This record gives sequence, C-alpha cells and structure tokens, in this order.
Amino acid sequence: MEVIAVMPETKQRVGILVGGGPAPGINGVIGAATIRARSLGWDVVGIYDGFEHLMKGDTTKVKALSIEDVSRIHFLGGSILRTSRANPLKRPEGVPNTLDALRKLGITCLVTIGGDDTATVAHHIAKESGGQIRVAHVPKTIDNDLPLPDNTPTFGFTTACEVGAQLVRNIMEDARTAVRWYFIVAMGRAAGHLALGIGTAAGATVTVIPEEFPKGVIKLDEVCDVIEGSMLKRRALGREDGVAVIAEGIGEKLDPEELQAMPGVTVERDEHGHLRLAEVPLGDVIKKRIQERFKKRGVKVTIVDLTLGYELRCAPPNVFDMIYTRQLGHAAIEFLREEPSDPRLRNGGMVCIIRGERKVLAFDEFIDPQTGRARTRKVDLNSDAYKCAYDYMIRLKREDFEDEDMLKKLASEAKMTPDEFKSRYGYLVGL
Repeated sequence: MEVIAVMPETKQRVGILVGGGPAPGINGVIGAATIRARSLGWDVVGIYDGFEHLMKGDTTKVKALSIEDVSRIHFLGGSILRTSRANPLKRPEGVPNTLDALRKLGITCLVTIGGDDTATVAHHIAKESGGQIRVAHVPKTIDNDLPLPDNTPTFGFTTACEVGAQLVRNIMEDARTAVRWYFIVAMGRAAGHLALGIGTAAGATVTVIPEEFPKGVIKLDEVCDVIEGSMLKRRALGREDGVAVIAEGIGEKLDPEELQAMPGVTVERDEHGHLRLAEVPLGDVIKKRIQERFKKRGVKVTIVDLTLGYELRCAPPNVFDMIYTRQLGHAAIEFLREEPSDPRLRNGGMVCIIRGERKVLAFDEFIDPQTGRARTRKVDLNSDAYKCAYDYMIRLKREDFEDEDMLKKLASEAKMTPDEFKSRYGYLVGL
C-alpha cells in the first residue's frame, strides 16, 4: 500500500472504490474510469476494500492508478480493488471519518461502484461533504434489483445469468440421467431476477421467487407446496426428475423464529441489517420437508440441494458486460467533469446507460424517503417476461384443476381423492 500525496487545489483527483458483493464487470468500470480520468490529466486513486478503511480514518490502503495498471483488466472477473460490505452509516463516526480521510487524500471526486447499500452510503457522502466531494455512483449487482430506468439491467446480471444457466443445464442432464430432483438456490436477496433469468434460460422445471408471496412473512409450507405441486405434476406427466430454482430471497420472507427453530439453522445479520442468507441452508430445509411429505405417501424421492452464487460473482464478464461497463466508467468521469444544470446533481448522482446514452439520476430519485435506503426493483408478475417464464414452467395451474383427467392423475400421485387434492392445493391457483 502507498500513501498518496495531497494534490494542488487546481488539479482534480478522483477516488474509486467498490462496495458490496462482487459482480462480473467491476474491473471494466475501474479501468474505463481510470483511463478517461488520466487522459484528462486527473490523478486517480484506487481505494481498497470499499469503505472499510476510510470509515476508520485510515488513508494508507490506497494505490495510485495509471493507464498501464488498468488497460487490460476489463477481461477479468473480481475486483483489483477488492470489495467489502463495510457500512459507515452503522458507526457514529463512520461518515465523518470517511469524509476526513477522503479530504486528506485530496479526493475531489469519488466513483463508487456497488449495489443498493453502497448507493445509500454514496448518497450520504455526497450530501455530508457539502459539495467538496462530488460522487458518481455506478450501479452494480448480479441481483438486478436497482430501479434503473426502462428496466435496464445492472451490470454483472447478464453474465451471472449466462454462467448460471450453463451450470443448471448440466445439472438438468444429471437429474434426467440419475432420475432425481435438484433444488438450486440462486442469489437474489430482495428480488427474484437472477433466479428467474437462470431458470428461464436453462428451461428449469420450476422457478420460485419471493415476489410470488406478496405478504410480509410466509410459512415454509407455502413454498414447499409450490415445489411439491410441481413434482406431483411432473410425475403425473410421466417424469420423476426435475430441477427447481429457488431465489434465496425466499429465506428473507420466512418467519425468522420458524427458521431459528429448525435444526442446524442460525439466523444472523450483516452490517446492513440483512439476514446472512448464505448461512441459511434454504435448499436443505425445503428438501427435508418435501422428502418427509413423500415418505408419508410411501414414495421415496431423491433430492439434491445446491446453492449457486459464489460461482457467478467473479466470473469473467461476457461481451455485453464488457461493453456496458466501459460505457459506465466513461460516463462516470464525464458526469464528474461537468457542471450539471440540475441543482440536485451538484453533489452527485447515479450514472446509468439508457438506450446507449448517459443518464444521471439524482440520489433522491432512487432513495426511499421512508427508509433512507435505495428502492428495490422487483420482478413484475404482470409483465410479459414473467408470464412467458411462468407458462413454460411445470407447476400447478388453474387449468390442471379444471381438467378432470389431469386432476385425477395429480390426486393419484398425492394419494388423495380429486376433491381432497383440490381442497389441499387449490389455493395455489386461487381456488
């Protein structure tokens, strides 16, 4: 690590940092922003580990970045500046220490790369600096849950979907060959975009996302009913194998007390107050509950639970994300070098590429005034995209209950009469 000298007041110095989880394309933003800034004669300071050290007043975990340092990093996964979930808002002196450290480093502009939590911190840094440090936030998350205009994806999402779909395709073939089910939990804390994208692209048997359960807290049995219904229908159609993709955000909606009461489950939260979903064995919990149901019918089913997430986050970006992140890095510097006409953008904003053009959103456009945090983009269950995905899933649907032959087959697989089956599972389709 090196100490960066204070710059003359007449020269711009931009800091770049990364917060939150990794996503394919981070290095593309870092590289593009560095090259553009250096071509303008600016100094560029790479800040390691997000806000982790700045919030403690530490100015030593930094590196001066040159064009030579970054000219080919856009091919790489991960982040050359690493990343962390450190949150200055959770400590009384977190924001003041961060601002003091940035001033000591001579930072006049800051590029933050991250998701909703990093965007929230960026908003506070821009606001509390009083105009001394302008902030360009570049939205990043494989969850695709930041509310960008025109339903534009966040960078890293398409690469994560592509890699995830390739893995699920292989698992689907294993399921068919070995005659078993796989329950695959995919990342997506607050929204089901990634799980739905992977499941749709791969042609998984069924995908379950949190948006299907609009009420605040749900019971595990409700989720199990959806997946069990899919398995019963698959059997009625003559197949005993399949793949269910489950968004990890389902765990966020489950009753924490119910989760905590399950053997081997510990419910913990991170610095941003989120459940540590990676530590909740959601797939295993659902698997055991459903296996027990089939066992009571005298039917043995083989289910393997897997979690996809860490395999996706540091994958090399695909061509879409390489192009997209180069535009975003360039746009961030172009925004910072301009004097915006909109007074809301004087201190900073979130940089987007919409239909190929740069657009900067004021922080108050995507920050929820009630929570003080970035709004979340959910999957729209009324959209054509979701309806298409849903229609190709094998899951219980209203027409199954209206077709007497299918209803008899389903009831037979469940060891029930048709009336019993309708009474037990009809609620899933609004009956």
